[in-house]
Amino acid sequence: MGYRTDYARVQQLGTAHEGVGHWWGQRISSLALIPLTPFFVIPFGRALGGGYEAIVATYSSWGNAFIAVAFLLVGFWHLAQGLQVVIEDYVPQKSLRMGLLIANTLFNGALALAGTFAILTILLRV
Repeated sequence: MGYRTDYARVQQLGTAHEGVGHWWGQRISSLALIPLTPFFVIPFGRALGGGYEAIVATYSSWGNAFIAVAFLLVGFWHLAQGLQVVIEDYVPQKSLRMGLLIANTLFNGALALAGTFAILTILLRV
């Protein structure tokens, strides 16, 4: 039992000193995905059966490309945060947990970067 006030305990944000920021990040990213998802899925679904030309035609416009990049970045950020919580809660060995957290960050970052690069390549026709 400690002699600190409730306010003092809240200011330190728990043992990791980052709990509230992570919680808010997950909530904000999930709220951002609500409007981004239909704006990404509908044009993608329409272009999906049309082959390469339909995908290029869809994502050569700035609006669809911007929505797709935003969806990918926010989606992979949200996925990384969710997997981080699962890894921190359910992997007991510290060395394995640290390796999985690093792999999680690299994996989601690489996929977000690859998706962004692909969309920008179509948009700018590099």
